[in-house]
Order: sequence, then structure tokens, then C-alpha cells
Amino acid sequence: MKNKALKRLIYGLSLLLTFAPVYSFALTTHTKHDTVTTTGYKLRTIIVDPGHGGKPSGTTGNYSHGASGSYSSERNVTLALALKLQKELEKELPSIKVVLTRTTEDDISFQRRAQIANENKGDLFISLHCNSLPDRHIREVVGHKHHKPVYRTIEIPDHSGRGVLMLVYGFHRSKEEENAIKENVIEGGDSEMNASPDPNDPESMILMNEYKRKYRKQSIHLAELIDGELVDTDGRHNEGIREQGIYVLCHSAMPAVLVETGYIDNPDDEAYLNSEKGQDEIVASIVRAIENYKAEVEQVSP
Repeated sequence: MKNKALKRLIYGLSLLLTFAPVYSFALTTHTKHDTVTTTGYKLRTIIVDPGHGGKPSGTTGNYSHGASGSYSSERNVTLALALKLQKELEKELPSIKVVLTRTTEDDISFQRRAQIANENKGDLFISLHCNSLPDRHIREVVGHKHHKPVYRTIEIPDHSGRGVLMLVYGFHRSKEEENAIKENVIEGGDSEMNASPDPNDPESMILMNEYKRKYRKQSIHLAELIDGELVDTDGRHNEGIREQGIYVLCHSAMPAVLVETGYIDNPDDEAYLNSEKGQDEIVASIVRAIENYKAEVEQVSP
């Protein structure tokens, strides 16, 4: 090996992945064992990202306000959920630091959100969002001309979406993920990793691929745990777990999940998302999932 530190990192990651269970997109059942051996890893920092703020006052440029319902907006609902989630995590897991990417209605860029996560050396990234469906386009007859119908296209709001959806980053943005890992995880004296991994350098590629494989497994499994709590405990309808090339997920060098908490343009979901009961249930389910995740990653069965 060219570098002893690199060798130790590869060896440590290989051991961790050897003992870690292999997770799939299917929900899994875990068997409890009487004895465990600790890995030494501790979950220390969780990044909570309230999606889509509003345009900051006195600024110019395009800002996405996110989805809207009949009386509420994504920027307000996700901030309320994030503040409650921070409070509950700090209560139930006092050893963990919880960092919010925004604490006001003002929006911040996707780049800044990922930067905050990486600067704080987050161990988990949870992005909270509200979903919506685009309007449907319908053609209708508005008259006749020369005995032939004349059509026009109209837009009809689509309120049929409902329930929760989990998103994890897709492989098609792997180069961006590699850059985030290189800059925020593999740093210091490893000169081989000061640039993008050299495909001809097996040491660099082994190390990078081990990080990518570990983070992907953990992202999928965390999404499974959150989805299971929201569906099995709260009785929510769910749309499963999907891959998407979302900037904040790809650029956060840690396991990351985006939680679509409900369709804000669906009257029933909007009422749930804005109610104390609904928000408390969503937060409690995410906290339980993180507690289970923490227990699993901090120890391995013999």
C-alpha cells in the first residue's frame, strides 16, 4: 500500500460492511440476539432539512416556494415539522446534536443545505418535504366548425395523490457523491484522494466504493425504517421507496433520505399535515426509526 492511513480506512470499512446486514428495498424484519459486540461507531450528529423556504425579503432571483395546498404551504409545514423533530430528537437522544439547515421561512439554496450538512460532519441527513401533483390537461369540445368539433385544452387540479414517499439518491449522480465524500470524509494526509478517484488506482477506488456502498445501504435501510413506522404505526398510505437524482441527497456525504410527508394538495393530507396530531405522529415515527437505526449501526451481532 502507498499509504498506511488509507490501508487502515479500507480495512476498517471492509470489516464494518462484512458484519453489516444486507438491506434491500423490501421492508425487513430483524431478529434480536442475546449478546452483541459493539463496533465503536457512535451516531453523533443528525442534519434535519426543512425543504423549500420562501423568497428572502429584499432579494432578487428565482426561489421555489415548494408545494401549496388550499390554505397552507410546504415551506411552513416542513419548518414546523423540523422544529418539532429537532426538539423530540434532543429529548429522546440527548447525546446527539441536531442541526437544522434553516430555522426561518426564508429559503436557502440546495448547495448551502448540503454544505451545512457536510460542515457539521453529519451522520444522517433527513430532508422533510410535502408532495403535490401537477394539473391534469384535458381536451374538451367548445364548438364545431365545418361540422367538425373544435377543442381546447384546459388544466384541472389533480388532488388524487396521498400518503408518504421515501426518496434516496440514484446511481446516475455518483460522481457528485464521490466529490462530496472526497471533500468531507476522506481528508487530511491521503494525497491520493485530493482529486477525483483515479480509476487506474485500485487503492483510491476501493476506498471510494466502500464509502458509496455503505452510505447507499444505510440510506435505503433508514428509508425502510421510516416508511415502516409511518405505514405500520400511523396507518398512512405509502408509495414506497424510489431513487431520484436530488441535489441535497447526492451532495451530502452521509446516509441521506428525503421524506415526502404527504400530498399537501390533497384535502385530507393537507388537514393531517397541518394538525397537531398529524405532525406529532410524523415526528414520533421518524424518531422511532432513527432510534432503531442508531441501535443497529452502533452494534453488531456476534
